[in-house]
Amino acid sequence: MEGFIYFDHAATTPLDPRVFAAMRQFLSERFGNPSSLHWAGREAREAVENARRQTAALLHADPDEIVFTASGTEADNMALAGVIERYGWRDCHVISSKIEHPAVLETCRYLKLRGADITFLGVGADGIVDPSALKNALRRNTRLVSIMAANNVVGTVQPIDELGRITRAHGALFHTDAVQAAGKVPFDVREQAIDLLSISAHKLHGPKGVGALFVRRGVELEPLIHGGGQERGLRSATENVAGIVGLGMAAEIARQELDEEAERLIRLRDRIIRGVAERLPHAYLIGHARRRLPGHVCLGFEGQEGEAIRLLLALDDAGVAVSSGSACSAHRAGEPSSVLLAMGFDPIRARGSLRVTLGRFNTEQEVNRFLEVLPPAVAALRPVTSRGFGAASLT
Repeated sequence: MEGFIYFDHAATTPLDPRVFAAMRQFLSERFGNPSSLHWAGREAREAVENARRQTAALLHADPDEIVFTASGTEADNMALAGVIERYGWRDCHVISSKIEHPAVLETCRYLKLRGADITFLGVGADGIVDPSALKNALRRNTRLVSIMAANNVVGTVQPIDELGRITRAHGALFHTDAVQAAGKVPFDVREQAIDLLSISAHKLHGPKGVGALFVRRGVELEPLIHGGGQERGLRSATENVAGIVGLGMAAEIARQELDEEAERLIRLRDRIIRGVAERLPHAYLIGHARRRLPGHVCLGFEGQEGEAIRLLLALDDAGVAVSSGSACSAHRAGEPSSVLLAMGFDPIRARGSLRVTLGRFNTEQEVNRFLEVLPPAVAALRPVTSRGFGAASLT
């Protein structure tokens, strides 16, 4: 909307016009079912397979290693439950982390109810999973390790390469939820020890309602959805052709423009960090100072953490859309963030993050405007005494 600033791209991204242009014909005149043998079906099938090639190219995977899903959440569920169903629930150990997205955390809790043994690794004050902690947690019956590539709340990028190598050396499978990272940081699954990787279209300027799971050739999963056998029998249902086309185009654009866009977003991100430090000396950066997503800034304001929701609403009144945490837990907005608690924050400070996440269409002028409206919005908050950990100085 004209005059408004959207800084909440970790929640969702606006549809790139080039993606919409690719999708549009499959929302109207090109309506065939990809399983039909006639010309309309063949046309739809070719569109799906072209998108599969585009999505695979983003990850340097082979096209037959891509399974389309209805979301990143479904891809996470397919990876975790699909592996455990294959191995059997008993005598099965899974390792994850305490800062995962609910799509992984809640699936792990479900697996535990069914009989699997789950270990949740802690993180440091910077939000990083220590590779030595993974080594120490591995057991004889560890079947799967699932660690997210980048955290949705604080933007921390995990040492996925090292974690994957440790897992592979042990003989277990490694899954990463790359929903926040895909299209923002490079992946090469031919070189990386990643067996399963989840992505979602609406996090990289594609449509909502479509995702994908990379399944390395030779990895066997049990399907969660049974029916007509689409997607190699792993995800039965008539394909969402328009959505899949959108994901493919979004992946293609992200692949071609990744380096240039990352450089631009880092420049804008660091401009925000410097600008906040200059204007608000009691502000602090949450998460790792350098190992973070290109467009991701997570801030706290010393002594005012309990006022995060009021700050969000004040910025909203000024026409700036930001977040106080994950959009997926907005219905629990008054509760402490499980991610920040895991990083060592006390319950008050764990309610107090301001997440500013940038995307493809944000501008330097918008950053300047944000830096103008933020200080008076913070100054209007009531001070709340608090003590915590996990903060990095903005300076």
